[in-house]
Amino acid sequence: MNNLWEPPLGGLGYTIVDLRTLYRQSLEGHRKLRETLREQLRDGLGGGGRSRSRRGDVRAAILTLLAERPMHGYEMIQEIADRSHGLWRPSPGSVYPTLQLLVDEGLIAAMESDGSKKLFELTDDGRAAAEKIETPPWQHLAEGWKAAEPNHLDLTNALTQLMGAVGQAASTASADQQERIIDIVNAARRDIYGVLGES
Repeated sequence: MNNLWEPPLGGLGYTIVDLRTLYRQSLEGHRKLRETLREQLRDGLGGGGRSRSRRGDVRAAILTLLAERPMHGYEMIQEIADRSHGLWRPSPGSVYPTLQLLVDEGLIAAMESDGSKKLFELTDDGRAAAEKIETPPWQHLAEGWKAAEPNHLDLTNALTQLMGAVGQAASTASADQQERIIDIVNAARRDIYGVLGES
């Protein structure tokens, strides 16, 4: 696999085929970066053990999310992943048992909604429990990483968003649009090398 940050051979810039390859490489690179970040956070924050958050964190996350509005279980998983900048994505195997436990404790109630999905909402006791949570668990993850590596998480997120746009362009843009996008990506690459050359 070619280095993602080096210009292609010949220095003529990227082609649409290169953009598709670059997009696939960036997805793999982002996955590896997330794994590394999780390990560093676990080690740096004294977590030890596996990189998954404790069940108590899942519980606090669910109560915090449901304080905002009723949600489905899968929607909660997505929200936690988004709010932690991809550093924490609890598995359905940790979320759904915790939801059932919270229902059994009378902190949340499950309602039938469209299809087979259950919509969960806080009860009055659940609202009281949610108010006691000072900081959402995903905030600790994001702040811990930002404290360790300022701007790195923002740079990673910006790259991920750019690659998502490039990936979409590779499959949906017209030939003219693809040529313009290739010019934009090539100019951005040159600008980045210019910034790196300043140091």
